[in-house]
Amino acid sequence: MNHNDIQQTLQDALNNEEEMMRTYLIAAERVHESEELKLRLREFAEGNAKRSRQLMDELKRFTD
Repeated sequence: MNHNDIQQTLQDALNNEEEMMRTYLIAAERVHESEELKLRLREFAEGNAKRSRQLMDELKRFTD
């Protein structure tokens, strides 16, 4: 893989993580019957947020 391929792969992964995070947060807002499920969905979103930050850091290294 060349530099551009790696950068594109990281950007695609970041886009996917951000989309999944939004999906989990929206689902958590719509869940009313189970606080446990709501909590798990929020925790999934937090995991996506963490991975998103890591991917952003990696992408920044390519532009520095």
